[in-house]
Amino acid sequence: MWFDESLEEVFELGISKAVTDCGFPPPVRIDRKEHNNQITDEIIAEIRDAEFVVADFSGNRGGVYYEAGFARGLGRPVIHCCRESDFEERHFDTKLINHIKWSDAVDLRQKLASRIKATIIPRA
Repeated sequence: MWFDESLEEVFELGISKAVTDCGFPPPVRIDRKEHNNQITDEIIAEIRDAEFVVADFSGNRGGVYYEAGFARGLGRPVIHCCRESDFEERHFDTKLINHIKWSDAVDLRQKLASRIKATIIPRA
């Protein structure tokens, strides 16, 4: 996800809560991880180790597209999300992928938890 201040609450009260509500450990957000390496190497390592990836396309950030594609290439399930005000700005290559369209952190938490329960937990 985009590390913009406007999305802090979305991560804390939306993504992180939804993931832990479903019984998984808190998600890794690379800008909060202590390391001495290049950030891109850390991102790739975390994606390789992930059971699944939540990719939020709000802000239409190129890195999110790359990381989601890398995860998909490794066969990791990727849950695509996007704030409703940014929804139409998604790149055309991903518009055919089912995205969770959310309005606020509470909305995202509920919708993401439902998606995890429906698509990830049965595989666990």
